[in-house]
Amino acid sequence: MLVRLWMSLPAWMLALPMVDRVDSVAARNAWDVGALLMATGDLLQSRFGAVLVRGELSGLTRAASGHRYFSLKDMAGASALLRCAMFRRAATLLDFDAQDGQQVELRGRLVVYEPRGELQLVVESMRRLGAGALYEQFLRLKARLEAAGLFEAQRKRAIMRWPTAVGVITSLGAAALHDVLASLRRRAPHLRIVVYPSPVQGAEAPPALVAALQLAGARREVDTLLLVRGGGSLEDLWAFNDEALVRAIVASPIPVVCGVGHESDVTLADLAADLRAATPTAAAELAAPSCADALTHLGTLAASAQRRVRTQLDSHAQRLDTLAQRLGGPARGLALQRQALQSLQSRFGLAVRQATASAGREPNRLGERLVRAMHLQLERRSQRLHSAVQRLDALDPQRVLARGYAWVSTDKGQPVLSAHAVARGDRLRTVWADGSAQVEVLDVEAKTPPRATR
Repeated sequence: MLVRLWMSLPAWMLALPMVDRVDSVAARNAWDVGALLMATGDLLQSRFGAVLVRGELSGLTRAASGHRYFSLKDMAGASALLRCAMFRRAATLLDFDAQDGQQVELRGRLVVYEPRGELQLVVESMRRLGAGALYEQFLRLKARLEAAGLFEAQRKRAIMRWPTAVGVITSLGAAALHDVLASLRRRAPHLRIVVYPSPVQGAEAPPALVAALQLAGARREVDTLLLVRGGGSLEDLWAFNDEALVRAIVASPIPVVCGVGHESDVTLADLAADLRAATPTAAAELAAPSCADALTHLGTLAASAQRRVRTQLDSHAQRLDTLAQRLGGPARGLALQRQALQSLQSRFGLAVRQATASAGREPNRLGERLVRAMHLQLERRSQRLHSAVQRLDALDPQRVLARGYAWVSTDKGQPVLSAHAVARGDRLRTVWADGSAQVEVLDVEAKTPPRATR
């Protein structure tokens, strides 16, 4: 490059005294590379000084130090490219966000970057002239597709949270594929990954990407599609601004996660996708949760299920205890009545013996009357005793069931006290004196409940 630059200098520059001195000693002393580059840089500085140049930004990068490096393309379409560097002090004075494709006017000085021997423009100021041809085309197409509703958030689908298979659409030789596969293997090694190869740059990329999307949609073998590519200039990423690709993403039956370029790169494919990721690696992380997260989620679900089961078991145990106590109540009452009956029998026997001993000293008539009275009293007491036994027996639920009645409850053990409490199709449990049965309600004929009176 330096040789071509030197040979292309005009004759008046070659006639400068310094050049004459160089030519005069060339036969005796050869140039060192560094000295030659330094002399060429000094020559450019003395000849051109500060220059104004117009062109289109391309390949803009922002270093961590705050410096910006880019190329300036010829606005007329000529195949000319000028390397540029804008240091942090000048970059902080910019009043707009410089992007690839913008037409700008630069003020700076020409230097020779000695480590690579390249001609370079050190930019001291930048003024925006307008968007470049590609950027203007991007904005027009974006506005038209946005008006058609292809970027609406309402039509975008949610990405499956726990997929079993993930598809990747990218070039087989792209670094993005390696990043995505490495991330998926690390986060979710159980996932099945299907790669749909396609070029991601050049004129053949858009139809190939559309074909890959259609193939994945026809085969329906994955739950999520990753459309990924590494970073690059606006020209490098132009395949992802193709209208046919945007419409294919919208029409895809499988949700699409788009991770193209770096975080600052935005393509129409990003806007049309169901989910946009800043980078290919971020797309992989969004498509598949990590195994650790999945295990934590499963542990939480298991703990919740165990708590609910324990709560249900405790509730049923308490209900069972309550029912057992209620069933044991008549038996305790009957035992008390029996004890009272035994006490009455003892007292009656003692009274009879005392009365007999006293009546033995009376005439026979009084003895006969006493015997009759004794039998009468005994009969009355027996009747009262028999009546008490019958009342006690009537309190026994088993005796009630033996008379043809039945105990009806729900399948959860709750008693059914009214026909209004059941509906057609309910499953009930019916208990008789000699067994039980599970029944299903075929029809309900409930009487109209009486109207409540105040």
